[in-house]
Parts: sequence; structure tokens; C-alpha cells
Amino acid sequence: MPTITVVDREGSSREITVSLGQSLLEIAQEHNVDIEGICEGSMACATCHVIVEPDWYAKLPGASEDELDMLELAFDLTETSRLGCQLRITEELDGLKVTLGAV
Repeated sequence: MPTITVVDREGSSREITVSLGQSLLEIAQEHNVDIEGICEGSMACATCHVIVEPDWYAKLPGASEDELDMLELAFDLTETSRLGCQLRITEELDGLKVTLGAV
């Protein structure tokens, strides 16, 4: 099973074993990671904003125009920012590392 590493807002990292096909938001909520996801993954907010490690960013599928529009609402937006609800885990993302965005 793939693993991902999530770094919280205080800088502590946590490695989580995940199932293929789950979104990063679903994984975070299942494992009590402090991520909001107020819209429950319907891409109507930016509260599941994560910052993807640069080495991993290029391996992700591109963001949709809707996701890019919603990301504009996120605090501390970076060039590697994504919405956790839009990132689904695949075998290629085994080892993915993200940091929770500011809320």
C-alpha cells in the first residue's frame, strides 16, 4: 500500500499508509489530520489547501480551471498549492509529501 507524508502547520510530519483512489482530504480526515474541508470535497472552498513538495508537483495531474479559481481564495498560495480534495492517490504518488496550507 502506498504511503504519504503530511506535514502539519507546526512542522511535525506524519507518514500515513493509504488506499489507492482516496483523495488527500479523505485521508487527512480519516487519520485526524487538522484539515478542514468545509465543503466536504465539492470544491466550493479552499480549506483543504495543501502545498505539494516541488519534486512531487510535476508528477500530479494538472489542476482544473475550477480548482485554480478556488485556490485563489487560499491563504499563502504557492506555486505548488493544490486542493486536497482534488488529489487522488495513485501508485505513482507513493511517497507523496505535502504540507498543510494556512487557514
